Amino acid sequence: MLTRTASKTLRQCCLTLLLPLAMLALLPGCATNPVTGGSSLIFMPESWDRQVGAQQYAPSVQSQGGEYNVDAGLTRYVSGVGQRLAQHADLQLDYEFTVLNSDVPNAWALPGGKIAINRGLLTELNSEAELAAVLGHEIVHAAARHGAQAQSRGTLLSGAVLAAGIASRNSEYAQLAGLGAGLGAQLINTRYGREAELESDEYGIRYMVAAGYDPQGAVDLQETFVRLSEGRNQDWLSGLFASHPPSRERLQKNRELAASLPAGGELGVQRYQQQIAGLKKSEKAYEYAALGREALQAGRLQEAERWGKHAVMIEPRESRFHGLMGDISLAQERESLAERYYDQAIARDPNWFYFPLARGMLRQRMNKLSAAREDLQRSLQLLPTGIGYFQLGILEKRGGNRDLAVRYLQTAQQAGGEVAQRAAAELQTMQR
Repeated sequence: MLTRTASKTLRQCCLTLLLPLAMLALLPGCATNPVTGGSSLIFMPESWDRQVGAQQYAPSVQSQGGEYNVDAGLTRYVSGVGQRLAQHADLQLDYEFTVLNSDVPNAWALPGGKIAINRGLLTELNSEAELAAVLGHEIVHAAARHGAQAQSRGTLLSGAVLAAGIASRNSEYAQLAGLGAGLGAQLINTRYGREAELESDEYGIRYMVAAGYDPQGAVDLQETFVRLSEGRNQDWLSGLFASHPPSRERLQKNRELAASLPAGGELGVQRYQQQIAGLKKSEKAYEYAALGREALQAGRLQEAERWGKHAVMIEPRESRFHGLMGDISLAQERESLAERYYDQAIARDPNWFYFPLARGMLRQRMNKLSAAREDLQRSLQLLPTGIGYFQLGILEKRGGNRDLAVRYLQTAQQAGGEVAQRAAAELQTMQR
């Protein structure tokens, strides 16, 4: 007799009969879940996971805030915990772990074992075992090929839509990200189903125990998540909970599993607190920077400058604070000062796309066209964006390089939204 899960999977596989026959011929069909050994609705081979992870990791990191590089030792520590767990994964991949420079409490995994955790989540955890629970959960998403499952379901939907002759439009964000990390953005923001989340909880805990951690860390983590989600903390709801919704069912199952496993293992509270001490010390600076960004967006420039200076004073190594001061100075029409701030930001982090993009746009305004071109091209190397291609198109148009300007503007049109409209308008003027 088939189990309920197997029966459900069989029914799902049978749904492929609704697809056009030509499309079915291209699909491998159901595959074995490397973690559970059961059947999964996956059309792509394992090579798809590795290829997508390798292609989408760097642009996804860029679009999600860039790497946190104020404390390189923290990233090495997080990566060490991740690799300790990955040794016990059921699917061996080229696992990578990085810390992102984002306030939003979040963590995600791309196919192929490419995993990231935000600075904003690290400050909410209390022990290395809790960190291991987060990373173990994400490792299972990669090892169980949940991303490929989600993409397979998307393929089914796409096939049904195509078969019915119905056109669908991507969101503005998806269109913009399509220039750099479109598929990565979709996978990062995928809301996994109940079965996938429970599966990642269970096997993530088993990986923890195999690596020598106390499974109580996973229970403590879920207790925190449930409490925060029920309190409707907006930062949490827009971050981790958007794609990894917590529930009392998950908490109870984690408790039951932890109770059934051998007692003991490491919690690593003191070690973890030592590792994030610098991050905790600079928390106030990030709060000030957030207030400065909010004031800037509201047009309260003096207030924004005050908050930004406070942030720089507390943590002068943080490139984002110097970049914020550049944005504020630009809004104040203090172009030379803004350029100096962007210089300082790039000196501290030359590998985040936003700084050369902002400085390139500023230098174009200052008529430093050669320097602007270099900055904009560097930004596009790090993350292709519609605004980057648009600005290069305008620059080349000003320089009389019509063919190159047209190519850049046509690429900008693919971004969608306001940038595409502006690019289309520029192209129209060039045809007159």
